[in-house]
Amino acid sequence: MAKALHTLCASEAQECILRGNFTVEAYTEALLDRVAARDSEVHAWATLDPLHVLEQARRLDRIPKDQRGPLHGFVIGVKDVINTEDFPTKHNSPLHQDDPTLIDATSVAILRANGALIMGKTRTTEYAVVAVTPGTKNPHDPSRSPGGSSSGSAAAVADYQVPIGLGTQTIGSIMRPSSFNGVYGFKPTWNSISSEGQKVTSPTLDTFGFMARDPRDLRKLSDVFGLKDDEAPRKGEMIAGQKFAILRPPMWKNAGPGTVAAMEMAGQILRDAGATVDEIALPSDFENVLKLQTDVLRHEIQVVFHRESTCVRDTMSKELVAATAGIEGTPRRTFLRSFDALAALRGKMDEIASDYAAIIAPSSVDVAPVTDTWTGDPQFNGMWTGLHTPAINVPGFAGEGDMPVGVTLVSGRYRDEHLLQVAASVGPLFSERGGWKSKLA
Repeated sequence: MAKALHTLCASEAQECILRGNFTVEAYTEALLDRVAARDSEVHAWATLDPLHVLEQARRLDRIPKDQRGPLHGFVIGVKDVINTEDFPTKHNSPLHQDDPTLIDATSVAILRANGALIMGKTRTTEYAVVAVTPGTKNPHDPSRSPGGSSSGSAAAVADYQVPIGLGTQTIGSIMRPSSFNGVYGFKPTWNSISSEGQKVTSPTLDTFGFMARDPRDLRKLSDVFGLKDDEAPRKGEMIAGQKFAILRPPMWKNAGPGTVAAMEMAGQILRDAGATVDEIALPSDFENVLKLQTDVLRHEIQVVFHRESTCVRDTMSKELVAATAGIEGTPRRTFLRSFDALAALRGKMDEIASDYAAIIAPSSVDVAPVTDTWTGDPQFNGMWTGLHTPAINVPGFAGEGDMPVGVTLVSGRYRDEHLLQVAASVGPLFSERGGWKSKLA
């Protein structure tokens, strides 16, 4: 039985378009029909103009086959803190509700130049900072959190409204919503993709990334962004005969039953597939990694939001005021000590990771919590953001209420290609044996 068009991942749709099975316009119409049928419940989109989207699709269909880009037919939702030339960027803030459209962010411009279609802007928490959801619902269970701050991108991808969503991460804004919604989430090595044209909360931490339902899409996106390892990833088997590590971070005592079970099952699945799986702990100097990351963030967020705090404070929610209070009364030397200590840990993490095909770590404390407002706890994500490592949430495991819960693959900095290749091997295995399947298709 043929798949419904809206359920195809971007790579599958592209192959069908290339063969002439259907057009970009037909694929886009199917996605828009899905949005019309479902988004009144999910609330994933901040701005979407169907007529404009279809005109983009027709324009792509008119391009001769020999002139089409490598992302021809890829349809993408853009988190509403990333600038686009055809949709306003509102940041979920009253200050920006009437802003005009701007030029594309560098990331969006690269995607368009390679043939992608920008479908619209997905909902985000206020400035991608506060822990209050933007009204987006988890499509698997509307009573549960969609995560954040990339709430709309994760929910739209999970609900088959779009195959790819763009996100940003300062602590856990890609990995946690990916886990809560049961999709792949890729946070590349810090600063390997330009953040020009997106709202930056912390220059030391903020990282651009993307979400998808299929690792093939992640790989094609990484190619157009020029993510290249110094050494080409090995070819062939990425599981049997390889060595993985199970890492329970310093705050592991807070893990819920879904995450505990997912980590145990991930290790066993890999062992059954012929891999060696070590249980490892980080050296004692990593015990305060979250405090170091928080010290850096609290200083930098105060600087970034100085204008809003001092000039237009009445446009800020009380949650944003609290989040951007920064380090008032705290010596700058605290920031400098933490900044330097965090930097010193990055090389040590690279060395630890170099012994393994990948490190397996938790993606979230547990399944998405039952809440109308909270984006969830990011404590298992922040260390990888602070350490600048590439990380990929891999779905496939089930927790309470048959809700999805993922695990995170981690490697050393600038081993993005390698990690994507591992995810492409591990992902289907976790999907087959992890116990969770989406019922939304």
